[in-house]
Amino acid sequence: MDKVNYNRIKAVLAEKSVSSKELAKHLHKTESTVSRWCTNDVQPAVEVFYQIAKFLDVDIRELFVSTKKD
Repeated sequence: MDKVNYNRIKAVLAEKSVSSKELAKHLHKTESTVSRWCTNDVQPAVEVFYQIAKFLDVDIRELFVSTKKD
């Protein structure tokens, strides 16, 4: 079964030129935890998505993979 990507955290970090290490430090999380979010192995809580969006100055919707097909 193919792995489903639910979030775009890794892509948005790259777009904003922010490292996962910087995000981990800001959120007081381990680098390992942020890495697992970036690889979609686990998903952060909704509240954490909100904190990530605020930190990266993006709309929270940019952190998710769209469910709509064009």
